[in-house]
Amino acid sequence: MQLLGKIKGDVLVFPSVLSILRAFFSLLLTRKTYSLILTTLIHLFVSLLFSSLIGIAIGVAEGLSDSFRRFLKPLMILLRSIPMIVLVVIIMVLTKYSRVPYIAASLVLVPLISEAAAEGCRRIDRELIDVYRLNSDFSPRVLFLVYLPLMAGYLSQAYINAVGMGIKIIVTTEYLVQTKNSLGKAVFSSSYFNDYEEIYAYALIMIGLVLLLSEIPILIFKKFSSER
Repeated sequence: MQLLGKIKGDVLVFPSVLSILRAFFSLLLTRKTYSLILTTLIHLFVSLLFSSLIGIAIGVAEGLSDSFRRFLKPLMILLRSIPMIVLVVIIMVLTKYSRVPYIAASLVLVPLISEAAAEGCRRIDRELIDVYRLNSDFSPRVLFLVYLPLMAGYLSQAYINAVGMGIKIIVTTEYLVQTKNSLGKAVFSSSYFNDYEEIYAYALIMIGLVLLLSEIPILIFKKFSSER
């Protein structure tokens, strides 16, 4: 970035590292920053909850039934490949702006989680499945006690990717729909006033959030696997 600033001779768009760091630490010392972070994290966690419920249900069904997987394959490809701006505009037309971050992030994350769940389900040792089938049919209890622990490795990696992708999607949608008291709205305000130091400072905050939150799925699944 410093090299680009030198080449372009534009200190406004490419401020110095020191000015970015000053803005970064200034934001960290401001109470409002944590309110912005909280709003974005609420959007992220709610989206992860919905995408997990839908994604794991679809993934397990795909893992158990090849025909169901073939049936949903076009929809999953569509959700993975549709441009984010097109998806957000469609959702903005169909629902209230306050719901857009939740819906957009959930729709994009469902294929990611469902694919991991389906792959994990297909990789389970068939002998283990035969053992539980001797005692009972498939049920929510079997899902939580048999399938999910054996799929933990695949789901853990999916959630690590989902956290980073989710934050980027949510901040983008917050920016587009002008969600009040959010990181996306803060970035928009900084860009409106040409305050590029703050824009890069917010980027550092988001990177820190991704690095921090990416560790949570690893800890959860390690604990979950050890208890089983």
